[in-house]
Amino acid sequence: MQDIEVHLPGELPILPLRGLVVYPQTTIPLNVGQPRSIRLVDEAVGGDRLVGLVASKDADLETPGPDDIYEYGTLAQIHRLFRAPDGTIRLLVQGVSRIRVTEFSATEPYLRASVELEPEEVEESLEVQALMRSVVELFGRMADLAPSIPNELLNAALSVEDPLQLVYALATYTRLDLDDQQKLLRLDSTLEKLRMLMGVLTKELEVLELGHKIQTEAQSEMEKMQREYFLREQLKAIQRELGEGDEQLVEVEEFRRKIEEAHMPEEAEREARRELDRLQRLPTAAAEYGVIRTYLDWLVNLPWKQRTDDNLDIAHAREVLEEDHYGLKDVKARILEYLAVRKLRQERADEREQRPQTDLVRREREGAILCFVGPPGVGKTSLGISIARAMGRKFTRLSLGGVRDEAEIRGFRRTYIGALPGRMIQTLRRVESRNPVIMLDEVDKLGRDFRGDPASALLEVLDPEQNNEFRDHYLDVPFDLSEVMFITTANTLETIPEPLLDRMEIIALSGYTEREKVQIAKQYLVPRQIRENGLRPNELTFTDDALMKLVRDYTREAGVRGLEREIGRVARKIVTRIAEGSEDHAEIDASAVSELLDHPRFHYQNEIAERTSETPGVAVGLSVTAAGGDILFIEAAQMPGSKGFQYTGQLGQVMQESARAAFSYVRSKAKDLGLPDDYFEHRDVHLHVPAGAIPKDGPSAGVTMATALASLFTGRPVRGNVAMTGEITLRGQVMPVGGIKDKVLAAHRAGLDTVILPRHNEVDLDDVPEDVRQSMTFIPVDSVDKALDAALVSPDQAVPDAQPEAEHEVPVREV
Repeated sequence: MQDIEVHLPGELPILPLRGLVVYPQTTIPLNVGQPRSIRLVDEAVGGDRLVGLVASKDADLETPGPDDIYEYGTLAQIHRLFRAPDGTIRLLVQGVSRIRVTEFSATEPYLRASVELEPEEVEESLEVQALMRSVVELFGRMADLAPSIPNELLNAALSVEDPLQLVYALATYTRLDLDDQQKLLRLDSTLEKLRMLMGVLTKELEVLELGHKIQTEAQSEMEKMQREYFLREQLKAIQRELGEGDEQLVEVEEFRRKIEEAHMPEEAEREARRELDRLQRLPTAAAEYGVIRTYLDWLVNLPWKQRTDDNLDIAHAREVLEEDHYGLKDVKARILEYLAVRKLRQERADEREQRPQTDLVRREREGAILCFVGPPGVGKTSLGISIARAMGRKFTRLSLGGVRDEAEIRGFRRTYIGALPGRMIQTLRRVESRNPVIMLDEVDKLGRDFRGDPASALLEVLDPEQNNEFRDHYLDVPFDLSEVMFITTANTLETIPEPLLDRMEIIALSGYTEREKVQIAKQYLVPRQIRENGLRPNELTFTDDALMKLVRDYTREAGVRGLEREIGRVARKIVTRIAEGSEDHAEIDASAVSELLDHPRFHYQNEIAERTSETPGVAVGLSVTAAGGDILFIEAAQMPGSKGFQYTGQLGQVMQESARAAFSYVRSKAKDLGLPDDYFEHRDVHLHVPAGAIPKDGPSAGVTMATALASLFTGRPVRGNVAMTGEITLRGQVMPVGGIKDKVLAAHRAGLDTVILPRHNEVDLDDVPEDVRQSMTFIPVDSVDKALDAALVSPDQAVPDAQPEAEHEVPVREV
């Protein structure tokens, strides 16, 4: 580039540049659009064509003043000028020398200032030469990566010998911040300028290499995708020729349509589409194809949005319950309360939705989990069916008896061969509704082993606080169970884990009285057996006496399941006679029952009389089992020996302790019972609970055991119409026990009319049906002495052979 000789005028017009620094010894085009800048150019062209080019500190400032521009700039000469149709001017200027603004003389109509030439120092050394070669090499590598750098500039740079000219030429085509451009211009030493340019070029080269790498990888990925696309299209063409591709395409599109129609939550839909993309890329012969297809089939067929509308009309629910069930007054009342609460909560929720919401409203629980507890045959499952019918929901039953594997509840992970979702998800798919009534039957018979604890898995299912995001192991996406109405059933509460029991509201269903069983048989059991055995209603009828005989002599249960079986036996015998032509209809009375069913199976009254009235030492207790309330005989015997006491009958730990406590209490009361001091010195005592093959345990046999032992030692038999329950202490206090209603009903079924019970349990008699209370006598006691006075016959009726050797009579206490 040729040196230009110029004469620096006293004042120089200053043209501010926005975001740009023009270096000396460089030629660069400029666009001028500001009115004052256009006037500056016009006057400069009419004169010596010299202007001062100084960068503005703020690139967004349209009319910078003296304080808004840098101190150092470049003296430039205008070579060419072109006026564009839009009124702007395009200039070609050449930088001549570096200048420094010393003082501004005018700001209107444009900036004018006094300036001084500031020539740079040009060193001649080996370091300068080395740096020149390095920057040229770096710039060459940049030119290979940046198409915007022209090859002519690279060729020109290779021929430049002036280091200052090389610095400014390369800096013009290198990306620099405005501050770095100004710093490069301000440096006096050419060596320092080369060092700075070296660092800038090195950094810029790293950025260009990284960008080139990213672009290359992206291009390679694009080429790979294009290649896969073409190969996939070729594969589809081959499959169409073989008759295979059409089925897969149809199946994929079908799944895609079902995913859109299922209205899944966002996470589930995202997982379904991801698996569908995998399925589309797999050949049908691949082993994983069937696994993904089964998984998608489960996802799209779950009731994500399908639900039934609730019918919470309380009057309708009461009508359904009365129609389906006889008695159970308290249970029906609790169910109606439950439905009323749900109705009110739903109405309140609808009101809140109509009001504007400003804060995040916490998700409310759907209600408690009902647990029907009672012996078999009392109508637990049928109550669940009635609730579903009253609410207009679908009903399904899920039996949990014997389930030992946690995966039965939560499902198996897809890594296992033949994996499937758990029973909850399977049930919802089968019922095709997200808000059914699901009855979890036999929850007390859940097992556990090395495969996990299914009862713990049920905690998440039955917890209203967390079952809105139940995550099955197979699906691995959340499913909302909060709208499902869960009802559980159990025969006993003892085997249900406490954390699981805590999530449920217990509704106890005790056994039925004889009168209730007769009415249930007339209204439900007999018509059902007539239908199931193919009879017409007028071909078979039962009298009340016949049904009562079936209840008393052929069944021994709290519910009515056995009664229905006996009615079915009678119906089948009549069906046989009608089929043979020997009869066309039959009316069954009490005598016909004995004729058709042979001998009665149970003789409660005879058995009790035989065991209690003949010899002392036998007492009738009351117990509660999984099959309901039952009577329990306890026998005691003594023989010559040396102070030994033993008990048999497969007793549990609690009953063993009750036996020891009863024996110790009777021994401590030997004097009050009229026994001599050495009575137990030469006697062995044996306490036995018959039916030794049946395990027995429970904290309510203490009073009965003490009564049997006292009867044995005093020779006073236990009254034949008395049953008793209660636990005792060593001081003779009678402690309260549970299951009073079941025990009283068991005594009533056995024909006993008197029950001795703890005084604290007197309030529990309100749960006993009114007709049973009216037909029985209840003796509440708070001490064993009062229980003995009420249970044992008077001393003058004692058995002589069993009387103790005593000089005084046993006092009789009034209760």
